[in-house]
Formats: sequence, structure tokens, C-alpha cells
Amino acid sequence: MLPPRPSQPLLALVFALALLVALVVPPAQAAEPTLGELAAAKGRYFGSATDNPELTDAPYVAILGSEFNSITPGNSMKWDATEPQRGQFSFARGDEVVALAQRNSQRVRGHTLVWHSQLPGWVSNGGFPATELRSILQNHVTTVATHFKGKLAHWDVVNEPFNEDGTFRDSVFYRTLGQSYIADALRAARAADPAAKLYINDYNTDGLGAKSDGMYNLVKSLKAQGVPIDGVGFQGHLALQYGFPYKMQENLRRFADLGVDVAITELDIRMNLPADATKLATQATWYSDVTKACLAVSRCVGITIWDYTDKYSWIPSVFPGEGAALPYDENLRPKPAYNALRTALGGTPGDPGPTAACAVAYKVESQWNAGFTAAVTVTNRGTTPINGWRLTFAFPGDQKVTQGWNAGWSQTGRDVTAANASWNGTLAAGASASIGFNASYTGTNAAPATFALNGTACRAS
Repeated sequence: MLPPRPSQPLLALVFALALLVALVVPPAQAAEPTLGELAAAKGRYFGSATDNPELTDAPYVAILGSEFNSITPGNSMKWDATEPQRGQFSFARGDEVVALAQRNSQRVRGHTLVWHSQLPGWVSNGGFPATELRSILQNHVTTVATHFKGKLAHWDVVNEPFNEDGTFRDSVFYRTLGQSYIADALRAARAADPAAKLYINDYNTDGLGAKSDGMYNLVKSLKAQGVPIDGVGFQGHLALQYGFPYKMQENLRRFADLGVDVAITELDIRMNLPADATKLATQATWYSDVTKACLAVSRCVGITIWDYTDKYSWIPSVFPGEGAALPYDENLRPKPAYNALRTALGGTPGDPGPTAACAVAYKVESQWNAGFTAAVTVTNRGTTPINGWRLTFAFPGDQKVTQGWNAGWSQTGRDVTAANASWNGTLAAGASASIGFNASYTGTNAAPATFALNGTACRAS
């Protein structure tokens, strides 16, 4: 027996309700592509350097893991980290970075096997004869490259071999072995990890000039000798006060014409502090121009910024009075340079955060002389339930949580964690949890800029 047919008035009502839902409920919005995704669409990667101490900063790690499709360990694969004592190797810190990249489906650029700096004293002051030093170098390269075999896309095999005038730097390796140490290192790396692309990397070679001529002549010579070399890294440590590199695109192209890949490997663009709107606008233009130069050369395979945030920049400690060099500020907020990079890569300006799978609303409900009360609403904007959540953020100032509710609250330095209570740990798709806290503060009481839920960056409002 067939069920009774609905009456015409009922059908009309159902149709009207369906039409109303279609008008009121907006369609799901596709996520804005990240810098890594925009670069990948053009056959490149867009990466960031990182360092192990930073990996305890959950909001930082959330952006690092979602915005970039390549990472470079800043220090954990250098000689002093991997072989601090002769024949005693340590890979734990490098392994940590590789594991992070694997979890986020990111490539890794290995940095660096042979460098005159950050050498343990037993190498730099060992006084070894040529035969022994060559054996030490080859053993180090072989052991480290073998350990990471199959896990790295690129290796900066030799780092910064040149003086500013294009002559070879007077390192312990050059002084004892001559320039042949470069070929020795490249051959050892190729034998240890045949799949990794092998690079020589240096700074102030970004434009045409004496130093880049020295690099060009070296690469040309190595190619003629049949020495394995796959790429040249142009670090890109630029400064507004010194001008943009001379004919950068032309310089990249001449190296590519030698039959090697080229990459921007350590990009940052510093300025004399304080930063202002004019300097930040110029910086944004430079980031765009570097990106366009790379995109114009078919063998320019990618760009890496030397960490993505001013919070962890090396610049202020090395160049006093200078800084603000990166596309994100100290509070992990995008700067004009970020939007310039998106536009140069073919995207549209804007922070992809609004399309994240979670949202956090932060509101100061009351404030007095030395304290305040804040309400925080955590929303699951994804399509599947979240079973067990952990919200992390960092205060920008001297705020300290003194009491919290509806979550387990803890704080270390500026970093705050709120873990679900036993009764609100499941967030269905579209569901929210309301939590809050009292806190003390001194100075200003600015709101946190970024939030992460279970390590994933959330939209903040």
C-alpha cells in the first residue's frame, strides 16, 4: 500500500521552507589557499625556517604547519649540533623537525653540512693535516646525510664559501684543503643520499656583482668537472637601507642557464627601527619583487623565509636597531608583506584564518585597575565532531590568568592553555564551548592575536 500523498498546501509549505533555508544559510566557503598552496599551483614551494625551541609555541606551530609547504631547520642539522664531539653524532633535534614536517606533509631543506661557522672547537681548532681533515669532512657529510637519507628534498651542502669580493673565504677547510673541499663535500653527499638535491648556499649573491660572479664561476667549474651539484641557494638577507639587489632576475637566470636549479633560501627584509607605514610598504614591495623574480625563472624552485615571524627573527640580536624583517609581526599577525606575497603568487590579499575549521571569540567583559575578566567562545567550524580539545594562545603583554572556569587553565610565561572539562570535551560540527577566566595585568591589556585548537590555527574575533 502506497503512503498517502501530501496535500498541495503542504507541498507548497515544504517548498517555501526549503527556499527560505537556501536563502538564509550561505553555502560553505572554500578555504583561501595558503602561501604554500599558491606556490604549489605555480610549481614552487613556499617555506619557512624554524628552530627547536620555537616548537613549544603552539600558535606559532599551528601557522608553521598550515601556511607553508616546506620547512628548514635553522640550527639542528649544523655541525655543532650533529657532531659536537668527534665521532659522536646526535640527531634528535633534526629528527624532531623532520617529524613535524612529515606530520604536515611538508618537504624539508637540510641546512647545512659544511660551514665555517658553528663548528665545534675540535674541528676549527684541531690543527689537522690535509689528509685527516678531508677524511673528517667526508665522514661527517656521509654520516649526517645517510641518517636523513630519503627524508630531505634539498641539502645546503656547502654554506657561505665566499668573501664579498668573490674570493674564497679563509675557513679552516679552504685554508687546509683549498677549494677542493667543496667538491669533496658534494661527492660525499651524493653517495650518501642520491635522491636529495645538492646546493651551495650564500648571502649577498642575490644580484649581479663580484660575489655572485665568484659563485657563478665556481658552479660553472664544478659542472665542467662532473661534480654533482643540483642547485644554488640565494639567501636573500636584504635591508631597505642598502637597496634592492641589482638585476636579481637576470642573476637568477644566468645560474639557471648553467643547468642548475635556483632557490631563495633565507629571505628576510630588515629595516632600521622603528618600523612605520612607509617602510612596511617598501618592504612589501620588495617581498613581491623577489617572488616575481623567482616566478619569472623556470628553474627557480621555491622561496624560504628565514622564519616567518618577527617573534623569532635573528635580526635584532645581530643587527642592533634593525628588525621587523618578516611577513608576520611579533604577535603572529600578518603584515603588509604577507598580502604582497599572496598577490605576487597569484592569490588575493587576506588572512586565510577566517576560513579555518575553528573560531575563537575573545571578549574582555570587565576591566579594572590591575585585572580583568574575559569570556572566550570556542566554535567547531568543521564538518566532523571534535572529541577532546585544547585551546592555546599567547598574551601579547604581562597578563596572567588567576582563575578560570569551564576548562582546565594553565600558563607558562605568556603561553596559555585551556583544556576541555570532562563535560564539554565533545564539540559537534557547528557547536561551541563557552569558557572564561580572571587575570591580572600591568601596562596595556591587548587581546591575543592568534589561537589554535588542537594545534590548528583558528579564526579569531
